[in-house]
Amino acid sequence: MKLIRKGKVKEVFDLGENLLFVFTDQISVFDKVIPSLIPDKGESLARTSAYWFSRASKLNIPNHLLEFRNGKEMVVRKFEIIEGRVPKGKKNYLIPLEFIVRYYVAGSLLDRIESGKTNFRDLGFRNRPKHGDKIPEPLFEMTTKFEKTDRLLDRHEAKQIGGLDDYEVESIKETILKMDNEMNKETVSRGLIHADGKKEFAMDSERKPVLVDTFGTADEDRFWEKEEYERDGILVERSKEFVRQYYRRIGYYDNLMSARNEKREEPPIPALPEEMINETSALYRNLFERITGQKWVWQ
Repeated sequence: MKLIRKGKVKEVFDLGENLLFVFTDQISVFDKVIPSLIPDKGESLARTSAYWFSRASKLNIPNHLLEFRNGKEMVVRKFEIIEGRVPKGKKNYLIPLEFIVRYYVAGSLLDRIESGKTNFRDLGFRNRPKHGDKIPEPLFEMTTKFEKTDRLLDRHEAKQIGGLDDYEVESIKETILKMDNEMNKETVSRGLIHADGKKEFAMDSERKPVLVDTFGTADEDRFWEKEEYERDGILVERSKEFVRQYYRRIGYYDNLMSARNEKREEPPIPALPEEMINETSALYRNLFERITGQKWVWQ
């Protein structure tokens, strides 16, 4: 096997006609890989993603998973990677975009509202929303995938980069909403609120969107405890946001954003303390069980 890509959370090997994903215990936030390993994180992501791909197949949503094996490996369909703008009419390629649907005000959307970069009235709010407020209608957004840091795109630029037309963008949006409807029903039944999430797609030989990469995990999606939210309006994080908030508390996030805005050298991200490593590892194992309804230990 030839290693063709080592990403932030997985290694990708060439199997000829297909690819092999091997999930690692690395963790990243704000496009920075943390110099700490989180035990069981890779297995949690792999098993959770495999669960959702199985659900996608039952919904007749095309996806790239061919085989799940050894707890943290996936054999998947291969698509050409194009870093840059995709020619119109191109087939069998990974769309170089990330697609996000938000149901609640949180994360970078909250930052944009507070800074004035996003007008809350455009989202359907009469008054400035608070962290955790439900968005009147799901917010569909597209960002870059292969740039150094993810960048929010308007529809025109997203179509140009992805080689997409309006119909194809809408098809991807509807596919996400269909999948999220299934996810929301399952997770709410196990006491979780699915606040937002990102997905990736490829185009097949008929230029039909294919769901790829991973999704519905603690890395790509944001989950909150339903009981605390509905009873007291408290946001109890059950996702990688738990780690992001740590770096916000210690001031690293502000320093990083200042460096990026001023185009200075970015500060290295510090390692996590042992206590945070243990808590994060437990979070990933617990969230796998909460999302899927399955036990962590193999049956």
